[in-house]
Amino acid sequence: MDFRVMGLDSPLFSTLQHMMDLTDETDKSFNAPTHSYVRDVKAMAATPADVKEYPNSYVFIIDMPGLKSGDIKVQVEADNVLVISGERKREEEKEGPKYVRMERRVGKLMRKFGLPENANTDAISAVCQDGVLTVTVQKLPPPEPKKPKTIEVKIA
Repeated sequence: MDFRVMGLDSPLFSTLQHMMDLTDETDKSFNAPTHSYVRDVKAMAATPADVKEYPNSYVFIIDMPGLKSGDIKVQVEADNVLVISGERKREEEKEGPKYVRMERRVGKLMRKFGLPENANTDAISAVCQDGVLTVTVQKLPPPEPKKPKTIEVKIA
């Protein structure tokens, strides 16, 4: 709202107008996603994965074409979150042939998975073969059922 249009052109109203304008700008900047957040969301959306459950393990299968094992990171974050990430960099153009078309994806690849409570985060293995990463997370053994406790009844 512009107070000058209403004929209120005093310093007090212009200060109020300035404060209201700042509030609008601040709201826009706080609500806007950060660049890294947008990049991570795009990376997760562009990285398809298959998840299988076996009797003793969970297996995550992710296509990581063109990446070497040193370019891939498998981590477990707090709260049992499995993070699989990597980055394929663009080849440097050298003297000679130039690209006519470039369709292969470059950039960050990433997926996050919430692991169930029975996942053993100390028993995780990862193997990358022919551009396919297979991460195996072993399950914890089921807890032993509690035996009933017998309480001796004393005669008073």
